[in-house]
Amino acid sequence: MHRRDFMLGAGFGAVGLAGTAAAATHHAAKAKHVIFLFLNGGLSQVDTFDPKPELTRMHNKPLPGPKVKTDSATGNLMKSPFGFKKYGQSGIEVSDIFPRVGGLIDDFCVVRGCYADNGNHGPSLMLMNTGHQLAGRPSMGSWITYGLGTENKNLPGFMALCPGYPVMGPRLWSSGFLPNIHQGTYIPNSERTPDKLVANVRNAKLSVREQEEQLGLLDRLNKLYLGDGTAQPKVAAGVQAMEVAFRMQAEAPEAFDLAREDSGTRQRYGDTEFGRGCLLARRLVERGVRMVQVYFGNSQPWDSHEDINSHKGLAAQADPAIASLVEDLKARGLFNETVIIVGSEFGRTPMIQSAGQLRVNQGRDHNVLGFTTLLAGGGIRGGMTHGATDEFGLRAVENRVHPHDLQATVLHLLGLDHTRLTYRYSGRDFRLTDVGGRVVRELLA
Repeated sequence: MHRRDFMLGAGFGAVGLAGTAAAATHHAAKAKHVIFLFLNGGLSQVDTFDPKPELTRMHNKPLPGPKVKTDSATGNLMKSPFGFKKYGQSGIEVSDIFPRVGGLIDDFCVVRGCYADNGNHGPSLMLMNTGHQLAGRPSMGSWITYGLGTENKNLPGFMALCPGYPVMGPRLWSSGFLPNIHQGTYIPNSERTPDKLVANVRNAKLSVREQEEQLGLLDRLNKLYLGDGTAQPKVAAGVQAMEVAFRMQAEAPEAFDLAREDSGTRQRYGDTEFGRGCLLARRLVERGVRMVQVYFGNSQPWDSHEDINSHKGLAAQADPAIASLVEDLKARGLFNETVIIVGSEFGRTPMIQSAGQLRVNQGRDHNVLGFTTLLAGGGIRGGMTHGATDEFGLRAVENRVHPHDLQATVLHLLGLDHTRLTYRYSGRDFRLTDVGGRVVRELLA
C-alpha cells in the first residue's frame, strides 16, 4: 500500500501527520525543497541565455523556409539589442542584462531545448504549473507536498508569492482534486509587514488558550463523527488546515518579517516585489517549507510584444534577486538540497511582431517551439547547457525537453518517481506528468 493510500484510509487518528510529517521517498533524494522563480509572460531566450550569431547576421531578413504560424503576424528576423559574453569556467554565454546571474553561471544548467504545446498564456501557464493545459489539476507544489509532506508543521508546505495575480491566478497553485491541505498558500508580496503579508493569522477575539480549547472540542467531535474508521478526506483536510492556521501564529510573523534582515542583504536582493519575494523564499526554505513559487509580477510582465528592450528593465529587477538567492543558499548550506527553477511558460520568436496597434514595433510574439529554462542546486549539474534551438532560436531541435520532463526530473531529485506518485480520482489514477514525462538524466550531477 502506498503512503498516499494509507493516509487517506487511516481515519482521523492519522490526521495530525498526514499533511505535515515528512514521508519516505521512492528512492534516495538529492533535494528537499523547490524554489520556482516564474518570469511570467515569456522570457525571450534569444535575448538572455541562447545567443544566435546567425540571427544577428540575418537581421531584418525573412526567416528562411515556409512561413511559421504564430499567435500574431510576424515580420523579418530581429537581432537582439543586447550583447552577450562568456562567463565562468564553463564559458557559457549570457546576455549583458543578466550580469550577476552570468557571474554564477557555473552553478546553473541552461536548458536551451525546452518546448511546450500551446501558444496562449493560459494553457501554457497551466501546463508548466500543473502538468495539464486545462484548469482543475493539482499544481506541482501540491503534488510535492502530497508526496513528501513538510518539514515544518507550523507553516504551510507550499506557498505562492505574487504581488497580485498572474494570468490564471489561484488555479496555478490549486490542490485540484488532492486534499485541500496541499493547496498553495497565497502570499501578496506587494505588502511589506507580516500582518499584511499573512492577513488574519492572529485571532483578534480569542486567546491562544481559548483557541486550543476550541480546537480540542472540534477534535473530539470529529473523532465521534469518524469513529467507524470510514475515510473522510475532506473532513481530514479541513482539520489539518485549521491546525496549521493555529500553529502559524507562532512562526509566520517572524518568518515574513524582512526587517529582521540587515539593510545590506535587502539591498542586494533589491527593494522590488520580485526581490522581496526571492528573499522571502530563502527565509521560508530555511524554515522547512517544501516548495515556494515566486511569480515576477501581476498578469504577464515579460510579455514584450511591443519592445523587447523592456526586458532590460525587467532583468534589472530579476538579476540581482536571483543571484542573491543562489549566493545565500550556498552560504547557508541549502543550495545542494534546494532545486531552483528559473523560467517562463514559453519563449519568444526571433522574428519581429508586426501586427496590431503597436506604438513601438520592436517586440516579439509568443514562442512554444523553443525556449530556455534555468536549473540549479539540489542535484542539478551546473556549468553546462543542455539541448539547443535552431540557428535562429525558433525551434528546439536537440535534446528537446517538455514541461512534463522538467516536472519528472524535479520529482526525481526529491526522491519521487513521477509514474508512481498517483492519486485515484473519478475512476482513474492521475499524476503530475499526465501520461508523459521522462527524467532528463543528463541534467543530474
